[in-house]
Amino acid sequence: MQVTFLGTSAALPTVDRNVSSLMVQREGELLMFDCGEGTQRQMMRYTSGFGVEDIFITHYHSDHILGIPGLLRTMGLQGRTAPIRLHGPRGAQRQLGPLITLGMEWPKFPVEIVELRVDEILNRGDYDIVVGEAKHKGECFSYAIVEHDRLGRFDPERAREMGIPEGPMWGKIHKGESVTLGDGRVVTPAELVGSPRSGRRLVISGDTGPSPSLAELARGADLLIHEATFGSDEAERARETGHSTAAEAAGVARDAGVRRLALTHISARYTREAPELMAEARAVFESTDIARDGMVVDVPYRSP
Repeated sequence: MQVTFLGTSAALPTVDRNVSSLMVQREGELLMFDCGEGTQRQMMRYTSGFGVEDIFITHYHSDHILGIPGLLRTMGLQGRTAPIRLHGPRGAQRQLGPLITLGMEWPKFPVEIVELRVDEILNRGDYDIVVGEAKHKGECFSYAIVEHDRLGRFDPERAREMGIPEGPMWGKIHKGESVTLGDGRVVTPAELVGSPRSGRRLVISGDTGPSPSLAELARGADLLIHEATFGSDEAERARETGHSTAAEAAGVARDAGVRRLALTHISARYTREAPELMAEARAVFESTDIARDGMVVDVPYRSP
C-alpha cells in the first residue's frame, strides 16, 4: 500500500502546495481521496497514474472538489472508456452532478455518483472502506481502509518433509482445508500454516477538529493522515473554522495508538517544511511527518 500526496495545502494553494488530494495505491488498485483544483496536473507531475476508478470526497468545500471537472475532461481526452464512481456525503447528486457536465461537455465514459453515510462499510473483497465522521462545518467524512486478516504463513519445507506433493494440495491446506494423502494420512492446516496475520489500516481525516470518533476509527492504524491547518498560536481560529492544530492532530495519533502520523491541509502562512508545526506535533507524538506535494509514503505490513 502506498500513498501519494497530490495536494497538501489548505484552502489557499501556494507555489509549493496544491489544494487537497491524495492517491492510495493498493495491490494495483488506485483510490483517490478529494480532488482539489488542478489535481489532474499533479497526477501527471507525480506520475500517480490515471487508472483510478473511485474518488472519495470528504466534504463539498470547493478546495476539495473543483478538480473533478478538469480530471474528467483529461480522462476523456486520454480515451478513457471505463466507468468512474464519485462517493460523497449526503447531497452527493446535487453537489457533484453539476461538476460532471461543467463546460458544456458530457464525459465519454460512465460517471456514477454514490451517496454514503457515516458508519457505512464498503466491502471491497479482501479489504473494507469504512466511512467515519469528521468534526467540521457541515457533514464531513473521514475514511479508513481496513484490510482483512491475511492467511498465516505456509511452511513449504515441512510440507515436503511430510511427503505432500507440491500443487493443489498445498493451496487447499493454506486456505484452511484438510487433505487426505494417497497413503491415507490426513493433514490438517494446523500442521503447516501459522496464525493469521493482521492486515493494514490507513485512516484519512478530512477537514476536522479534534474528534473522539476519529480517534476510535484510527485505533491501531498503521498510518493516520490528519489535517493540521494551524499551529497552537492559532488555536482559537482553528476552533472557529472547524480545523485542528498540529498538536491536536498529534494528540489524536497518540490516543489512538497509531504507528505513524502524516500532517496535511497546511495553511498557506507556513513554509514548505513547516518546522514550527513539525516541532509542535513531535513534542506530542514523535513519529510525525509533514506531508508535501509529491511525497510518497509506503504502508508496510507489520512484522509477525
